[in-house]
Amino acid sequence: MELHDIPGGEEAFELCAKYCYGITISLSAHNFVPAFCAAKFLRMTESVDQGSFVLKLEAFFNSCILEGWKDSITALQTTVKLNEWSENLGIIRRCIDSIAITPSITFALLAYCYLVTKTLQVRWSYTYTRPGFNKHEHSVPKDWWTEDISDLDIDLFRCIITALKSTYLLPPQLIGEALHVYASRWLPDTTKIRPSESSEPGEVVSDKESQRRVLETIVSMIPVDRGSVSIGFLLRLLNTANYLATSPATKAELIRRSSVQLEEATLSDILFPSHLGQQVYDIDSVAAVLESFLVVWRRVSQEASVEESQVVASIRRIGKLIHSYLQVVAKDPDMPVSKFVSLAEALPDVARRNHDELYKAINNYLKVCHMSHIMQHTLAFSYVEETMQKKYWSTRMTYV
Repeated sequence: MELHDIPGGEEAFELCAKYCYGITISLSAHNFVPAFCAAKFLRMTESVDQGSFVLKLEAFFNSCILEGWKDSITALQTTVKLNEWSENLGIIRRCIDSIAITPSITFALLAYCYLVTKTLQVRWSYTYTRPGFNKHEHSVPKDWWTEDISDLDIDLFRCIITALKSTYLLPPQLIGEALHVYASRWLPDTTKIRPSESSEPGEVVSDKESQRRVLETIVSMIPVDRGSVSIGFLLRLLNTANYLATSPATKAELIRRSSVQLEEATLSDILFPSHLGQQVYDIDSVAAVLESFLVVWRRVSQEASVEESQVVASIRRIGKLIHSYLQVVAKDPDMPVSKFVSLAEALPDVARRNHDELYKAINNYLKVCHMSHIMQHTLAFSYVEETMQKKYWSTRMTYV
């Protein structure tokens, strides 16, 4: 027997048939959606027969599935194969509403319990496998829900994040943590990808297209609040965006967001790999973020309401970071001298108390590269010569 157009296929039809013949059936979050869609398709409603299958399924949905956190997520996952039916029957919306309200209410409850008792003794069913958390020593973490929803399709995940934002109960940092967990689950770890692997002809294009869509969606959902996600996360997304060749708009947004929080970055944050050419480090992205930062810094430095000491302290923190970065990338034998010099020259003079750290970076570069190679680049040699003449160095430059 062939069954055409019945949502859920043979298994869903079998559940409906067994119900009609009084045979015991087993319902769960895994098979509810196809069973409900098939029952609606077959018009097993109250108007046809009292005690209809649809009525019982609706009662099961309301009393069992929507009342359970993981059951709601499981049911929502099954709607992917029956998206149109699930959308029209309101299953997707009701599951999303149930899932979204749970973290919001739980967060508010945990905050209230902490204020009243100074302890958090609420128990909940959740998945939390990240390192650094001991359930025996701690209470329920505020981001307990992030791992469970990270298994969802990106479209369903986006709907849940949008619903969570609309409650205005969760702080932006928790939304950001959910995005971080989802990105770790679905996006490639570019630090483990060799440059030669970035353009392998046999690579599956569809995988990259799917990952590109995930990344662009995640970027669009990052809360506008500064600090909602870490600078390290933003820079990793930028590096992944370069690897996946995402849209220029996505890259520009990541560069802008990264530049706003650049002062919070550590050296390890900006030492991400290059996926173009032979060079080890992606100096182009660092230069782009620095340029975006300097545009804002120059504008702020001209405002009368901002103290000069704050402006100087800000740029010197960046200067220290960039000098440390240059000292590391200088050891890359494939680092183009023009890019090395360009990044060094991008910093304004006020960013340096002296030229000692810059000297170390240049010295590292000269140790790796032959002088004959340096001499071929007039720009680089002129910069080295000019820097050598500075009176700020505390030590004498030696070539090794």
